Amino acid sequence: MPVILQIIIIVLAAAWFLFLLVLFLIAPNKKRDYSAFRGKKFAHRGLHGDGIPENSLAAFKAAKEANLGVEFDVQFTKDKQIVVFHDGNIKRMCDVDKKILDLTYEELQQYRLNGTDERIPLLSEVLETLGGVPIVCEVKPYSGNRCPELCEKTCAFMDTYPGDWCQESFSPFLTQWFRKNRPDIVRGQLSAAMREDVGQSRFNCFLMRHLLVNIFSRPDFIAYGFDDLTPWGFKLCRTIYRPFMVAWTARGEKQFAQAQKDFDTIIFEKHEEK
Repeated sequence: MPVILQIIIIVLAAAWFLFLLVLFLIAPNKKRDYSAFRGKKFAHRGLHGDGIPENSLAAFKAAKEANLGVEFDVQFTKDKQIVVFHDGNIKRMCDVDKKILDLTYEELQQYRLNGTDERIPLLSEVLETLGGVPIVCEVKPYSGNRCPELCEKTCAFMDTYPGDWCQESFSPFLTQWFRKNRPDIVRGQLSAAMREDVGQSRFNCFLMRHLLVNIFSRPDFIAYGFDDLTPWGFKLCRTIYRPFMVAWTARGEKQFAQAQKDFDTIIFEKHEEK
């Protein structure tokens, strides 16, 4: 056999192997029942704006009254209370440069959200306020990308909730915990066309935006930034496996209409992005 032909065969074999490897890495879980979430509108951190802060009891009450689903974020305080809050630091929302993990829940009560009377709520308070509306619960990695205690305690609260809920996280290892320990719960891998300016290494951003982390989480759905669908890993996963797709975060009617074309369910904010 000519040398050039041998080289071609080796190159083709290597390319085929890499293709199969990528398919293995990006594969989601098998199909699940998504009827509780399909086509439902989920208010991002509650229905906030116009004087109502995000992830506040007022925002969740407004979402419930509008018959919307809700997306929110959970994390630990210093004394292992689960609060609903997005950032690891309260600077943006409370104008105080302190981390949630450095404050007990009691200490957090002295701060208010965006100058309103609203405070950072406990998960238990949020669930009582929502009372059954569908929930997308994002587990934050501030206590570590692998924090079984946060996952366990979150489930303990959510198991008492009378409505449908699913879990998602940017951390494939937190979602992996649900895969191994609570496979009954619908789980999602959060991602986007991530760039290096988000505080992650170039390598981690590469793995995330191309969904190569699915090997750990084997998600039931993909929650992806709706405004950039070009990464090849995302396109390959979507084309080959056709997973349930959740868009985040559409802001205003124009972006919502755009997201509807490509996704099964949309997490949104009511105001246009400025």
